[in-house]
Amino acid sequence: MTSSKKSAEGTDLVQQAEKYLKTSLLKWKPDYELAADSYNKAATCFKTAKELQKAKDCLYKASDCYKQTKAYFSAAKSLDQAILLLKELQDWKEISTIAHKACQLFQEHGSPDTAALLLDKSAKMIEPHLPEDALVLYKRAMEVVMVEDRPRQASEFASRAGRLLVRLGRYEDAINMLSKEMNYHIAGENPAAVGRVLVAVVMLHLAREDIIAAGKAIQEWGGNGQQEELQVAMNLHHAFDSEDAQAAERALADPFIRHMDVEYAKLTRSVPLPKGLSELENAARPKTNLESLVDDIPAIDDDDIENEYGGVARSYHKDPEAESKEMKNDVDLEEGGLC
Repeated sequence: MTSSKKSAEGTDLVQQAEKYLKTSLLKWKPDYELAADSYNKAATCFKTAKELQKAKDCLYKASDCYKQTKAYFSAAKSLDQAILLLKELQDWKEISTIAHKACQLFQEHGSPDTAALLLDKSAKMIEPHLPEDALVLYKRAMEVVMVEDRPRQASEFASRAGRLLVRLGRYEDAINMLSKEMNYHIAGENPAAVGRVLVAVVMLHLAREDIIAAGKAIQEWGGNGQQEELQVAMNLHHAFDSEDAQAAERALADPFIRHMDVEYAKLTRSVPLPKGLSELENAARPKTNLESLVDDIPAIDDDDIENEYGGVARSYHKDPEAESKEMKNDVDLEEGGLC
């Protein structure tokens, strides 16, 4: 019963807002402020009545009315509330669209921090469903705060974007994003945070089997960060550069890496271990092993040789006296036959 009452109340408020927007001979301009207020109240009623679609439409109209009076902050706040309704409606694509519009309104009002926070919040909502759209929101949030020269905030958004790129398997883009994050840390006078990011960059290079690039990254960024983190990165590079599979396994199992963000801890499974020297030597050997071929030949029994080739063998190994007797017998037979 309460829902139906609230729905009816919301409908009355919408009609009232429409009246405020009408003009006449005595009323030349619409009353946008009163209309916006009525639309906001109607949205609250529809939300209570669980009619989320109607509530969202009322907030859109309220935002339009506020824009007519150049009340950009109020217009953006109406869209901000609409984003929460869109989350309940699971309209992820619309969240991305409205977030960009609200961001623009906050910027026009001169509230870049609020704009960036809105983009960040919206990106987190849609990240599991539309990761590419979430990535765009994170990048725009970076741009918004850097207009105000706030690298520390930008580094937070770059970090989230980098983890998302790793999750998407776009390692090269992730390396570029994390390089931006390290630049932001240095610009924000927070070089101690560079070491953790450097370890992630080295792991990404190793996942791409680019050991040389991993070494260059250490040379470029190794002067920043803490010694412990730098040592982890150097251990990784040394193990893979020396083709030591066991050392590589130990380096990837370092507790520091295991306690990094989940995306980087999981990345250790995707890093191909180097082939040791013994494996390389085995791979270089001919595939046909003569010893194994000899082992596969079945053994021949002596009795088989005797049975099959006995006559022939004896012909080559006769006793000389026996051979002379046989020849004499052959001659006697021939003479007897002639007689």
